[in-house]
Amino acid sequence: MLKKILLFFLLFSFADARADDGYRLWLKYDLLKNISKRAEYKRFAAFIQIRMEQTPVVRTAQEELKRGLEGMLGIQVSNTSKKSGGIIFQLDKTSPEEGFRIENKQGNIMISGGGDKGVLYGVFELLRLMQTEKSLTDLPISSAPKIRLRMLNHWDNPLGTIERGYAGASLWKWYELPETLDPRYRDYARANASVGINAVALNNVNASARFLTQEYLVKVKALADVFRPYGIQVFLSINFAAPKILGNLKTSDPLDPQVRQWWNAKTEEVYRLIPDFGGFLVKANSEGEPGPQEYGRNHADGANMLAEALRPHQGRVIWRAFVYSPDPRGDRFKEAYNEFKPLDGLFADNVVVQVKNGPIDFQSREPFHPLFGAMPQTPLAMEFQITQEYLGFSTNIVYQASLYKECLESDTYAKGKGSTVARVVDGSVHSYDFTAIAGVANTGSDRNWTGHLMSQANWYAFGRLAWNHTLSEAQIADEWVKMTWTTAPAAVVVIKNILLQSRETYVNFTTPLGLHHIMGQGIHFGPEPWLAQSARPDWTSIYYHRADSAGIGFDRTAKGSNALGLYRQEVQNLWNNPETCDLKYLLWFHHVGWNKKLSTGKTLWDELCTRYYQGVESVQQMQQEWGKVRPFVNVEMYEDVAGRLAVQHREALNWRDACVLYFQTFSKQPVPSPFKQPERTLEELKKLVAIYQLK
Repeated sequence: MLKKILLFFLLFSFADARADDGYRLWLKYDLLKNISKRAEYKRFAAFIQIRMEQTPVVRTAQEELKRGLEGMLGIQVSNTSKKSGGIIFQLDKTSPEEGFRIENKQGNIMISGGGDKGVLYGVFELLRLMQTEKSLTDLPISSAPKIRLRMLNHWDNPLGTIERGYAGASLWKWYELPETLDPRYRDYARANASVGINAVALNNVNASARFLTQEYLVKVKALADVFRPYGIQVFLSINFAAPKILGNLKTSDPLDPQVRQWWNAKTEEVYRLIPDFGGFLVKANSEGEPGPQEYGRNHADGANMLAEALRPHQGRVIWRAFVYSPDPRGDRFKEAYNEFKPLDGLFADNVVVQVKNGPIDFQSREPFHPLFGAMPQTPLAMEFQITQEYLGFSTNIVYQASLYKECLESDTYAKGKGSTVARVVDGSVHSYDFTAIAGVANTGSDRNWTGHLMSQANWYAFGRLAWNHTLSEAQIADEWVKMTWTTAPAAVVVIKNILLQSRETYVNFTTPLGLHHIMGQGIHFGPEPWLAQSARPDWTSIYYHRADSAGIGFDRTAKGSNALGLYRQEVQNLWNNPETCDLKYLLWFHHVGWNKKLSTGKTLWDELCTRYYQGVESVQQMQQEWGKVRPFVNVEMYEDVAGRLAVQHREALNWRDACVLYFQTFSKQPVPSPFKQPERTLEELKKLVAIYQLK
């Protein structure tokens, strides 16, 4: 009998270990293995008491806390209040609306919020402390978001596809809505709320006007109803030509009275269905999307028309600054600045201009966008990309917290030293009344949400930094690893190190020393530095790397395009001299000779090759390190990452060999010792990469 019982528990334990497929993300409330911590936390988990209005958000907080406590502590949480030993929710009118305070008072844990959302965020913070086995003796803890609107932008289409999506189809099952609500919607909302994300734009910025029809608005309402108890507002991306497409008007001119009336009526219709609707996200006059410039109007004219329609409902217009004209003699780096800087101060007070982190397009490394710090009268929202469009899709580990922090901590010198991008975005430099940050989502219908399990860290990191941009990428990685994988110290160290080194590894085997935009066209996959023909000159690779017999790189100093002149003098001083320019940005701003001696002691050619080869070696090292964590983590999840690391190694070899061989045709120099010449020929690599682009 004893053998049967032991066998049962052995099988049960094995089955439980195999069952973890990543669906639960970082919200795993499994029984804590640390017995002393379990005992510490149990002292405060006897009951939950609510001393404030029980709104839907507060009830969500109560349900989440009960779920977490019972799972991690193996207890039954009572609804009967006692004098001590419980957790109490209460309102604190001295705190910001979304802020919270957690403290120990008279033997109880008090979670005080400036509003019901603050209590919800406080609950997730308390659960995070427990999941990561932190002591509750270090209370009180107070926290409030540094940025007001913390949003995910979904590039999802009506037919279920996702532009730049690498984790399956869209989460939104439009054909089943509004009658059928997939349980994933609620789990998605939980995950967002757990890291403080409070807004979602549901559809692609290359927007279908169909989303503004009655057919789709009732579907959007159904999602908004699911998200509301988690403190999440819904936004929609709109097609600027909707008055012509849906309203049969002859024009979509933002100054036309009939067009303005159409938008007023449509906005009223939206708010009748969704009273707390957030507003419109707009991509206009960019990459073929319609906009006000078709009618001789500017971006402010278009944005202000929509702002007028939204103002009675306290709605916002988020107007994207991703614009560039196809000028073969120009520099795409400068386009957004040239179009938007003259409009500073002309936008309505409920308009936010959303700017990508860098001036080109979500590259693996970019200097910060020159608009940050240059528009003191216009709130600028940060737009990061969480989905890995240029960062290896769902087969590469690239921890983007490192990228986000590099940008956020860059100094614009807008009002002297310390005017970082983060402080511009959070409003503290220019005193913006409204602040916002957005991340292009990496979620999809894959069971584990993000395709690559390690890509979940980027969703988590974006939310945590949107809440508090002063957190370090190391702290965020530590939290995520312990909540998602294991709290075993040896394994935590290994996984953290893999994450923290992964972004630089990817840069090295793809675009070292400031190279950029040399990937395959169309799907943006694989190396194609030889790309010379495309629908637009600035969609080619040669437009950016400008390799020739003399050297490589884009001269953006006063002798070249003078894009560097868009920054303040202090920033120009950092990058203007090729002798002192940070090597990370060298080829962003300078055309450098192949034999130029760099600060590393190597010539440019030798350093370029060294980084490509070291990038591949680093992937091999990641594979070896990953092997060390196998005894500590779920087997199924371990094998999934191990397989993707093998793919990443193959892709790194393709990048290294293709780029080294192609640039070698200009440098005319051998691969430096101790590295060996690639075994494949350049023609073989070109044929391989051409296959990637087949539809």
